[in-house]
Amino acid sequence: MRIVKEAEERRNEILDVAERLFGMKGFDHTSTNDILNEVGIARGTLYYHFKSKEDILDAMIGRMTGQIVAAAKAIAGQKEVPVLQRLTMTLLALNVDNDLGHEVMEQVHKPQNALMHQKMMERLLREVNPVITELVNEGIAQGLCRTDYPAEVVEMTLLYSCTVFDELSGYGEDERQKKAMAFVYNLERMLGMEGGSLQEAILPALQNTGAAR
Repeated sequence: MRIVKEAEERRNEILDVAERLFGMKGFDHTSTNDILNEVGIARGTLYYHFKSKEDILDAMIGRMTGQIVAAAKAIAGQKEVPVLQRLTMTLLALNVDNDLGHEVMEQVHKPQNALMHQKMMERLLREVNPVITELVNEGIAQGLCRTDYPAEVVEMTLLYSCTVFDELSGYGEDERQKKAMAFVYNLERMLGMEGGSLQEAILPALQNTGAAR
């Protein structure tokens, strides 16, 4: 008996399968036939929802970005957590640390996918910037931060962190650690904070996100 599913349900099913296959085999080594066989649909059904494998990737990026934004908003809303820890945790939430995330970011950073990268960054800036800016404003109200340009500092921070801290950016571990320390050092100064303020917030934030074992 042929199973007919609603368009949105079928679309998400295709994306779920494609995400798993891209994470396991890589984007370049996954064919549309692989996706068709796994989902159990005809090629025409796939093309009804997506024009190409690149179109699937584009939709996947959109869904992943939406999940990142939702996670950032949820963390920022935890008012019982000190504001500097929430700021750190929200920035950490922007990093996708799994096989699929690494595969997607590898594809996004290819020259031919520059438009996808631009779209991803535009959405992150548009939706995450206000969330983090509000945290900075909380810090200002509490006397922890002093800056006349909270939104602009956040924008520079997002652009830098989403580029430099990408695992695929080509830096060795020692260099990444040095850049992380420099990032925190300079962010404290851009936000007009006491030296070491963010350093003190980082370890509890890592523990709360489960990144520290």
